[in-house]
Amino acid sequence: MKDKLIIFDTTLRDGEQSPGASMTTDEKVRIASALERLNVDVIEAGFPIASVGDFEAVQAVAKTIKNSTICALARTLNKDIDRAGEAIKPANRSRIHTFIATSPIHMQMKLKMQPEEVIEYAVKAIKRARKYTDDIEFSPEDAGRSDEDFLCRILEAVIKAGATTVNIPDTVGYNLPQQFGTTISHLMERIPNADKAIFSVHCHNDLGLAVANSLSAIENGARQVECTINGLGERAGNASLEEIVMAIHTRQDIFECETRIKTSEIVSCSRLVSSITGFPVQPNKAIVGANAFAHESGIHQDGVLKNRETYEIMRAEDVGWSENKMILGKHSGRSAFKDRMIKLGVEFQSVQELNEAFSQFKDLADKKHEIFDEDLQALISQAHAYADQERIVLISLRVQAETGEIPRAHVILRVDNREVYSQASGCGMVDASLKAIEIIVKTEATLALYSVNSISSGMDAQGEVTIRLEKGGRIVNGLGADVDIVIASAKAYIHAANRLDTPIKKSYSQGIV
Repeated sequence: MKDKLIIFDTTLRDGEQSPGASMTTDEKVRIASALERLNVDVIEAGFPIASVGDFEAVQAVAKTIKNSTICALARTLNKDIDRAGEAIKPANRSRIHTFIATSPIHMQMKLKMQPEEVIEYAVKAIKRARKYTDDIEFSPEDAGRSDEDFLCRILEAVIKAGATTVNIPDTVGYNLPQQFGTTISHLMERIPNADKAIFSVHCHNDLGLAVANSLSAIENGARQVECTINGLGERAGNASLEEIVMAIHTRQDIFECETRIKTSEIVSCSRLVSSITGFPVQPNKAIVGANAFAHESGIHQDGVLKNRETYEIMRAEDVGWSENKMILGKHSGRSAFKDRMIKLGVEFQSVQELNEAFSQFKDLADKKHEIFDEDLQALISQAHAYADQERIVLISLRVQAETGEIPRAHVILRVDNREVYSQASGCGMVDASLKAIEIIVKTEATLALYSVNSISSGMDAQGEVTIRLEKGGRIVNGLGADVDIVIASAKAYIHAANRLDTPIKKSYSQGIV
């Protein structure tokens, strides 16, 4: 019988550390519900001490999710541990994940602590966390650049104090696969009480090796892997959940373990995270990219038609690409709409909420012939995105463009319940529209990213626009979707402006594992 590989998803915590990827409490609950349908073992819901919003989000996830373990992150400080313990209290199954840096550069330059002090803090944190739960995880931050002898000492101490999982993070993505796998093997061999805890890994992708390092660690005995949907995460991101899971699933001849992930939910979960965060999935991304199972070469096409396995090592259906779907249209009724939304993980809290969403669906159905799941997810993401941020609302947009003439845009916005008109010219219709909006909203922000993606197939497909604004070190994403890309761009800019206008809650640094 094969070992179980525990899948620890940190999309809601480490994934949110991507610049502009912040999520509301409602969005975190929606993603957590998708992760639960995916059969993720552990969901790291956030860093409760970071802000009131983060605490409330972890608590909301803990109240909602029934089948996955809910984990909260904490430094080795009493206030962090207590705050984490309070946040996860409603969960059916809970975990506290505490950490402290162990590399020489972190201990000397950041913590300004001696190695013995670091061990003392770690042990005290484990003992305090046990007041709240028996499931305790410890991470020596920057373990990838830490002295192996010191790692052995501190891990032995925390396991003795009650840590049930010890996580070895390659915090800065410095390690290479063979090196990292050897480190895991050495630690498990050298630590006397290693058999009393599960060894975990958390790899960053700075050198593009997060998945490779994780798989090497699994081959060498790690039985928990920390990852994110779409590889989301700060800097170059984290190990990608879908790539690790499908590597284990596909190469059972190599790996002596298996996951309990429901792989057919992977694509829908990927799209939900992409829609909420505004981070599009590149077409050639493994497993979840639009081209992951596409064949253009005539030789490849001929081979696949004769036998799929000539050029495909996985079935598209296994990760959720080709399941039979009910395609909705303007003649579809409220019941069919509601049933499809429930299958996508969206449950309406009231009849009014259902009616409002159905009305938006009908408006969209009048513009395009067939409504796909991607359209529905975008519709709901927009509705949630704008629900609490209505200070600036688009009332109307008119653009003029013809060959040889400078495009102009005329826009009316409602700002604080007052309608305001503006017009501007630009090098294109989108440029003119955004300039007209900026005249009114006056964000004075830098446009750091403008990205357009087609939500579904067909000439009438919706365009989804992501706009990233940066001002004074603060970064926000705005999301807009419409069959008209100019209107989608205006919606995205207004969404970003509304988020930029939201006061920042006090937050601690989250540069961890």
